[in-house]
Amino acid sequence: MKAVIFAGGVGTRLWPLSRKHTPKQFEKIVGEKSTLQLAYDRISPIFKDSDIFVSSGDRYGDILKTQLPQLPSENFILEPEMRDVGAAVGLVAAIFEKISKDDPFIILWSDHLVKNEELFRKILLTANEILEKEKNKIVFIGQKSRLATQNLGWIEFGEKIRSMEGLSLYEFKNLHYRPDLPTAENFHASEKHAWNPGYFGTTPSFLMSLYKKFAPQMYEGLVKIQKAWGTPEYKGILKEVFSAFEKISFDNLILEKINGQDGYVIGADFGWSDIGAWEQLKEALSKNEEENVTRGKVMLTDASDSLVFNYTDQMVVGIDIKDFLVINTEDVVLVCPKDSVPKIKKLVESLTGTEHEVLT
Repeated sequence: MKAVIFAGGVGTRLWPLSRKHTPKQFEKIVGEKSTLQLAYDRISPIFKDSDIFVSSGDRYGDILKTQLPQLPSENFILEPEMRDVGAAVGLVAAIFEKISKDDPFIILWSDHLVKNEELFRKILLTANEILEKEKNKIVFIGQKSRLATQNLGWIEFGEKIRSMEGLSLYEFKNLHYRPDLPTAENFHASEKHAWNPGYFGTTPSFLMSLYKKFAPQMYEGLVKIQKAWGTPEYKGILKEVFSAFEKISFDNLILEKINGQDGYVIGADFGWSDIGAWEQLKEALSKNEEENVTRGKVMLTDASDSLVFNYTDQMVVGIDIKDFLVINTEDVVLVCPKDSVPKIKKLVESLTGTEHEVLT
Protein backbone atom coordinates (compact mmCIF):
# COMPACT_ATOMS: atom_id res chain seq x y z
CA MET A 1 0.00 0.00 0.00
CA LYS A 2 1.13 3.52 -0.81
CA ALA A 3 0.06 6.83 0.68
CA VAL A 4 0.03 10.23 -1.00
CA ILE A 5 -0.23 13.41 1.04
CA PHE A 6 -1.63 16.34 -0.94
CA ALA A 7 0.14 19.57 -0.01
CA GLY A 8 -0.53 21.98 -2.82
CA GLY A 9 -3.06 24.52 -1.57
CA VAL A 10 -2.29 28.17 -0.83
CA GLY A 11 -4.53 28.31 2.24
CA THR A 12 -5.93 31.84 2.12
CA ARG A 13 -8.43 31.04 4.89
CA LEU A 14 -5.42 30.91 7.25
CA TRP A 15 -4.02 34.26 6.12
CA PRO A 16 -1.97 36.12 7.26
CA LEU A 17 0.02 33.12 8.52
CA SER A 18 -0.46 31.25 5.25
CA ARG A 19 0.99 33.02 2.18
CA LYS A 20 1.71 32.02 -1.41
CA HIS A 21 5.43 31.51 -0.72
CA THR A 22 4.83 29.65 2.57
CA PRO A 23 1.35 28.08 2.56
CA LYS A 24 -0.34 26.75 5.69
CA GLN A 25 0.83 23.14 5.26
CA PHE A 26 4.44 24.24 5.77
CA GLU A 27 3.73 26.34 8.88
CA LYS A 28 3.77 25.43 12.58
CA ILE A 29 0.07 25.80 13.28
CA VAL A 30 -0.19 23.07 15.94
CA GLY A 31 2.89 22.41 18.04
CA GLU A 32 6.42 22.76 16.73
CA LYS A 33 6.06 20.89 13.44
CA SER A 34 4.32 21.86 10.24
CA THR A 35 1.00 20.20 9.47
CA LEU A 36 2.74 18.41 6.57
CA GLN A 37 5.28 16.94 8.98
CA LEU A 38 2.48 15.95 11.35
CA ALA A 39 0.69 14.20 8.47
CA TYR A 40 3.88 12.25 7.75
CA ASP A 41 4.39 11.36 11.42
CA ARG A 42 0.80 10.11 11.60
CA ILE A 43 1.34 7.40 8.99
CA SER A 44 5.08 6.65 9.20
CA PRO A 45 4.60 3.81 11.75
CA ILE A 46 2.77 1.72 9.11
CA PHE A 47 4.33 2.96 5.84
CA LYS A 48 7.88 2.66 4.59
CA ASP A 49 9.35 5.97 3.42
CA SER A 50 9.59 4.53 -0.08
CA ASP A 51 5.78 4.17 -0.07
CA ILE A 52 4.97 7.71 1.12
CA PHE A 53 4.48 10.30 -1.63
CA VAL A 54 3.69 14.01 -1.54
CA SER A 55 1.74 15.86 -4.23
CA SER A 56 2.37 19.60 -4.47
CA GLY A 57 3.35 22.43 -6.77
CA ASP A 58 6.77 22.69 -8.37
CA ARG A 59 7.40 26.01 -6.60
CA TYR A 60 7.38 24.16 -3.25
CA GLY A 61 9.88 21.46 -4.19
CA ASP A 62 12.71 22.86 -2.05
CA ILE A 63 10.44 23.31 0.98
CA LEU A 64 9.27 19.71 0.68
CA LYS A 65 12.81 18.36 0.60
CA THR A 66 13.73 20.49 3.61
CA GLN A 67 10.72 19.43 5.69
CA LEU A 68 10.72 15.75 4.68
CA PRO A 69 14.36 14.94 3.81
CA GLN A 70 13.79 11.26 4.64
CA LEU A 71 11.62 10.75 1.57
CA PRO A 72 13.19 9.81 -1.79
CA SER A 73 13.24 12.81 -4.14
CA GLU A 74 11.25 10.87 -6.75
CA ASN A 75 8.40 10.58 -4.24
CA PHE A 76 7.59 14.28 -4.61
CA ILE A 77 5.02 14.51 -7.39
CA LEU A 78 5.23 18.15 -8.47
CA GLU A 79 2.74 19.97 -10.69
CA PRO A 80 4.04 22.68 -13.07
CA GLU A 81 1.02 24.82 -12.10
CA MET A 82 -2.10 24.43 -9.99
CA ARG A 83 -5.07 23.02 -11.92
CA ASP A 84 -7.27 22.07 -8.94
CA VAL A 85 -7.67 18.66 -7.33
CA GLY A 86 -9.26 16.88 -10.29
CA ALA A 87 -6.03 17.12 -12.27
CA ALA A 88 -3.81 16.62 -9.21
CA VAL A 89 -5.41 13.31 -8.24
CA GLY A 90 -5.36 12.19 -11.87
CA LEU A 91 -1.62 12.81 -12.10
CA VAL A 92 -0.99 10.67 -9.03
CA ALA A 93 -3.25 7.89 -10.32
CA ALA A 94 -1.48 7.86 -13.69
CA ILE A 95 1.99 7.60 -12.12
CA PHE A 96 0.91 4.95 -9.61
CA GLU A 97 -0.70 2.88 -12.34
CA LYS A 98 2.63 2.77 -14.14
CA ILE A 99 4.45 1.79 -10.94
CA SER A 100 1.99 -0.90 -9.83
CA LYS A 101 -1.54 -0.71 -11.21
CA ASP A 102 -3.28 -2.89 -8.61
CA ASP A 103 -1.36 -1.87 -5.49
CA PRO A 104 -3.82 0.02 -3.21
CA PHE A 105 -3.09 3.59 -2.22
CA ILE A 106 -4.56 6.07 0.24
CA ILE A 107 -5.20 9.74 -0.45
CA LEU A 108 -4.52 12.04 2.53
CA TRP A 109 -4.27 15.80 3.13
CA SER A 110 -1.57 17.90 4.75
CA ASP A 111 -3.65 20.48 6.67
CA HIS A 112 -5.69 18.29 8.99
CA LEU A 113 -5.56 17.29 12.65
CA VAL A 114 -6.15 13.73 13.86
CA LYS A 115 -6.28 13.15 17.61
CA ASN A 116 -6.69 9.36 17.70
CA GLU A 117 -3.77 8.41 15.49
CA GLU A 118 -3.73 4.76 16.53
CA LEU A 119 -7.33 4.29 15.42
CA PHE A 120 -6.63 6.22 12.22
CA ARG A 121 -3.78 3.88 11.31
CA LYS A 122 -6.04 0.91 12.02
CA ILE A 123 -8.60 2.34 9.58
CA LEU A 124 -5.95 2.70 6.86
CA LEU A 125 -4.78 -0.89 7.32
CA THR A 126 -8.38 -2.11 7.18
CA ALA A 127 -9.00 -0.17 3.95
CA ASN A 128 -5.90 -1.80 2.48
CA GLU A 129 -7.14 -5.24 3.51
CA ILE A 130 -10.41 -4.62 1.65
CA LEU A 131 -8.70 -3.30 -1.48
CA GLU A 132 -6.28 -6.19 -1.66
CA LYS A 133 -9.31 -8.41 -2.26
CA GLU A 134 -11.60 -6.01 -4.14
CA LYS A 135 -9.55 -3.99 -6.61
CA ASN A 136 -12.47 -2.13 -8.21
CA LYS A 137 -13.67 -0.19 -5.19
CA ILE A 138 -13.18 3.13 -3.42
CA VAL A 139 -13.11 2.92 0.37
CA PHE A 140 -14.19 6.24 1.87
CA ILE A 141 -13.26 7.15 5.44
CA GLY A 142 -15.96 9.01 7.37
CA GLN A 143 -15.52 10.97 10.59
CA LYS A 144 -18.45 10.88 13.01
CA SER A 145 -19.90 14.40 13.04
CA ARG A 146 -19.53 16.57 16.14
CA LEU A 147 -21.78 19.41 14.96
CA ALA A 148 -23.97 20.51 12.05
CA THR A 149 -21.55 22.41 9.85
CA GLN A 150 -22.01 23.90 6.40
CA ASN A 151 -18.26 24.20 5.84
CA LEU A 152 -17.53 20.50 5.33
CA GLY A 153 -18.60 17.76 2.96
CA TRP A 154 -20.72 14.86 4.17
CA ILE A 155 -20.78 11.16 3.29
CA GLU A 156 -24.08 9.33 3.14
CA PHE A 157 -23.84 5.62 3.84
CA GLY A 158 -26.30 2.73 3.85
CA GLU A 159 -26.56 -0.58 5.66
CA LYS A 160 -23.74 -2.08 7.64
CA ILE A 161 -22.02 -4.78 5.62
CA ARG A 162 -19.78 -6.30 8.27
CA SER A 163 -17.39 -5.58 11.11
CA MET A 164 -13.64 -5.72 10.55
CA GLU A 165 -11.14 -5.41 13.39
CA GLY A 166 -13.79 -3.67 15.48
CA LEU A 167 -14.58 -1.19 12.68
CA SER A 168 -17.88 -0.98 10.79
CA LEU A 169 -17.96 -1.22 6.99
CA TYR A 170 -21.02 0.34 5.31
CA GLU A 171 -22.57 0.62 1.89
CA PHE A 172 -21.69 3.87 0.11
CA LYS A 173 -24.64 6.00 -0.94
CA ASN A 174 -23.63 9.55 -1.84
CA LEU A 175 -21.46 12.60 -1.20
CA HIS A 176 -22.85 16.02 -0.26
CA TYR A 177 -20.58 19.04 -0.50
CA ARG A 178 -21.19 21.91 1.93
CA PRO A 179 -24.98 21.64 2.37
CA ASP A 180 -27.13 24.48 3.69
CA LEU A 181 -27.62 24.67 7.46
CA PRO A 182 -31.02 22.91 7.70
CA THR A 183 -29.64 20.02 5.62
CA ALA A 184 -26.48 19.85 7.73
CA GLU A 185 -28.61 19.72 10.86
CA ASN A 186 -30.55 16.79 9.41
CA PHE A 187 -27.30 15.04 8.50
CA HIS A 188 -25.91 15.55 12.00
CA ALA A 189 -29.06 14.09 13.57
CA SER A 190 -29.03 11.15 11.15
CA GLU A 191 -27.27 7.86 11.81
CA LYS A 192 -26.50 7.54 8.10
CA HIS A 193 -24.17 10.51 7.57
CA ALA A 194 -20.61 11.40 8.53
CA TRP A 195 -18.19 14.21 7.80
CA ASN A 196 -16.12 13.68 4.68
CA PRO A 197 -12.43 14.35 5.44
CA GLY A 198 -11.53 13.63 1.80
CA TYR A 199 -9.63 10.47 2.73
CA PHE A 200 -10.13 7.39 0.61
CA GLY A 201 -8.33 4.33 -0.67
CA THR A 202 -8.52 2.69 -4.08
CA THR A 203 -6.29 1.15 -6.74
CA PRO A 204 -4.64 3.11 -9.58
CA SER A 205 -6.22 0.95 -12.27
CA PHE A 206 -9.74 1.48 -10.94
CA LEU A 207 -9.30 5.21 -10.48
CA MET A 208 -7.88 5.58 -13.99
CA SER A 209 -10.88 3.66 -15.33
CA LEU A 210 -13.12 6.28 -13.70
CA TYR A 211 -11.17 9.08 -15.41
CA LYS A 212 -11.55 7.23 -18.72
CA LYS A 213 -15.30 6.94 -18.14
CA PHE A 214 -16.14 10.36 -16.71
CA ALA A 215 -13.30 12.60 -17.97
CA PRO A 216 -12.08 11.08 -21.26
CA GLN A 217 -10.27 14.20 -22.45
CA MET A 218 -8.26 14.50 -19.25
CA TYR A 219 -7.68 10.75 -19.30
CA GLU A 220 -6.00 10.98 -22.71
CA GLY A 221 -3.66 13.63 -21.36
CA LEU A 222 -2.90 11.58 -18.26
CA VAL A 223 -1.94 8.62 -20.44
CA LYS A 224 0.53 10.82 -22.35
CA ILE A 225 2.07 11.96 -19.07
CA GLN A 226 2.12 8.39 -17.79
CA LYS A 227 4.06 7.16 -20.82
CA ALA A 228 6.63 9.92 -20.36
CA TRP A 229 7.07 9.42 -16.61
CA GLY A 230 10.57 8.20 -15.81
CA THR A 231 11.99 9.43 -19.12
CA PRO A 232 14.00 12.59 -19.98
CA GLU A 233 10.92 13.96 -21.78
CA TYR A 234 8.71 13.82 -18.68
CA LYS A 235 9.01 17.42 -17.46
CA GLY A 236 8.39 18.91 -20.88
CA ILE A 237 5.36 16.75 -21.62
CA LEU A 238 4.01 17.26 -18.09
CA LYS A 239 4.15 21.04 -18.46
CA GLU A 240 2.56 20.99 -21.90
CA VAL A 241 -0.26 18.56 -21.12
CA PHE A 242 -0.98 19.26 -17.45
CA SER A 243 -1.18 23.02 -17.92
CA ALA A 244 -4.01 22.55 -20.43
CA PHE A 245 -6.19 20.54 -18.04
CA GLU A 246 -9.53 21.96 -16.92
CA LYS A 247 -9.57 23.49 -13.45
CA ILE A 248 -12.16 21.37 -11.66
CA SER A 249 -12.50 19.70 -8.28
CA PHE A 250 -12.07 15.95 -7.97
CA ASP A 251 -15.55 15.66 -6.44
CA ASN A 252 -17.18 17.39 -9.42
CA LEU A 253 -15.07 15.53 -11.95
CA ILE A 254 -15.30 11.98 -10.59
CA LEU A 255 -16.82 11.31 -7.17
CA GLU A 256 -20.25 12.86 -7.77
CA LYS A 257 -20.70 10.54 -10.77
CA ILE A 258 -19.84 7.15 -9.31
CA ASN A 259 -22.40 4.51 -8.36
CA GLY A 260 -23.05 3.29 -4.85
CA GLN A 261 -21.76 -0.13 -5.81
CA ASP A 262 -18.35 1.38 -6.53
CA GLY A 263 -17.64 2.27 -2.91
CA TYR A 264 -17.63 1.37 0.76
CA VAL A 265 -17.51 3.57 3.84
CA ILE A 266 -15.57 3.01 7.05
CA GLY A 267 -17.13 5.23 9.69
CA ALA A 268 -15.44 6.02 13.00
CA ASP A 269 -14.60 8.78 15.46
CA PHE A 270 -10.86 9.23 15.11
CA GLY A 271 -10.77 12.86 16.19
CA TRP A 272 -10.39 14.40 12.74
CA SER A 273 -10.58 18.15 12.17
CA ASP A 274 -10.05 20.31 9.11
CA ILE A 275 -7.76 23.08 10.32
CA GLY A 276 -7.70 24.88 7.01
CA ALA A 277 -9.45 27.92 8.45
CA TRP A 278 -9.05 29.80 11.73
CA GLU A 279 -12.52 29.07 13.11
CA GLN A 280 -12.08 25.36 12.33
CA LEU A 281 -8.75 25.38 14.13
CA LYS A 282 -10.49 26.95 17.15
CA GLU A 283 -13.12 24.17 17.16
CA ALA A 284 -10.44 21.48 16.86
CA LEU A 285 -8.22 22.72 19.69
CA SER A 286 -10.75 23.85 22.30
CA LYS A 287 -12.40 21.50 24.80
CA ASN A 288 -15.64 23.45 24.65
CA GLU A 289 -17.11 26.40 22.77
CA GLU A 290 -16.35 28.98 25.47
CA GLU A 291 -12.67 28.09 25.85
CA ASN A 292 -10.06 30.41 24.35
CA VAL A 293 -7.18 29.07 22.25
CA THR A 294 -3.89 30.99 22.29
CA ARG A 295 -0.34 30.74 21.01
CA GLY A 296 2.68 32.88 21.85
CA LYS A 297 2.70 35.93 24.13
CA VAL A 298 -1.00 36.46 24.79
CA MET A 299 -2.90 37.91 27.77
CA LEU A 300 -6.71 37.72 27.82
CA THR A 301 -9.14 39.22 30.34
CA ASP A 302 -12.89 38.60 30.32
CA ALA A 303 -12.59 36.88 26.97
CA SER A 304 -14.34 33.76 25.63
CA ASP A 305 -14.65 31.59 22.53
CA SER A 306 -11.71 33.35 20.84
CA LEU A 307 -8.52 32.29 19.11
CA VAL A 308 -5.49 34.55 19.54
CA PHE A 309 -2.25 33.48 17.83
CA ASN A 310 0.82 35.67 18.20
CA TYR A 311 3.86 34.93 16.04
CA THR A 312 5.90 37.93 17.26
CA ASP A 313 7.88 38.86 20.38
CA GLN A 314 5.48 41.60 21.43
CA MET A 315 2.58 40.94 23.81
CA VAL A 316 -0.99 40.74 22.49
CA VAL A 317 -3.65 41.73 25.03
CA GLY A 318 -7.38 41.14 24.61
CA ILE A 319 -10.06 42.52 26.92
CA ASP A 320 -13.80 41.81 26.69
CA ILE A 321 -13.58 39.93 23.41
CA LYS A 322 -15.93 37.10 22.45
CA ASP A 323 -16.09 34.98 19.29
CA PHE A 324 -13.02 36.74 17.90
CA LEU A 325 -9.92 35.84 15.90
CA VAL A 326 -6.69 37.76 16.42
CA ILE A 327 -3.67 36.74 14.34
CA ASN A 328 -0.48 38.75 14.81
CA THR A 329 2.44 38.28 12.42
CA GLU A 330 5.50 40.46 11.77
CA ASP A 331 3.78 42.45 9.01
CA VAL A 332 0.02 41.92 9.40
CA VAL A 333 -2.45 41.93 12.30
CA LEU A 334 -5.82 40.32 11.54
CA VAL A 335 -8.77 41.02 13.86
CA CYS A 336 -12.27 39.77 13.01
CA PRO A 337 -15.27 37.87 14.38
CA LYS A 338 -15.11 34.12 13.80
CA ASP A 339 -18.05 34.17 11.41
CA SER A 340 -16.20 36.64 9.16
CA VAL A 341 -13.61 34.05 8.07
CA PRO A 342 -15.18 33.63 4.57
CA LYS A 343 -14.33 37.30 3.94
CA ILE A 344 -10.60 36.68 4.47
CA LYS A 345 -10.21 34.96 1.10
CA LYS A 346 -11.99 37.81 -0.67
CA LEU A 347 -9.77 40.35 1.08
CA VAL A 348 -6.60 38.54 0.08
CA GLU A 349 -7.80 38.28 -3.54
CA SER A 350 -8.51 42.02 -3.55
CA LEU A 351 -4.85 42.75 -2.76
CA THR A 352 -3.69 41.32 -6.10
CA GLY A 353 -2.39 44.09 -8.35
CA THR A 354 -2.12 46.59 -5.50
CA GLU A 355 0.84 47.84 -3.49
CA HIS A 356 -0.11 45.30 -0.81
CA GLU A 357 0.14 42.24 -3.07
CA VAL A 358 3.41 41.36 -1.34
CA LEU A 359 1.34 40.46 1.73
CA THR A 360 -0.46 37.64 -0.09
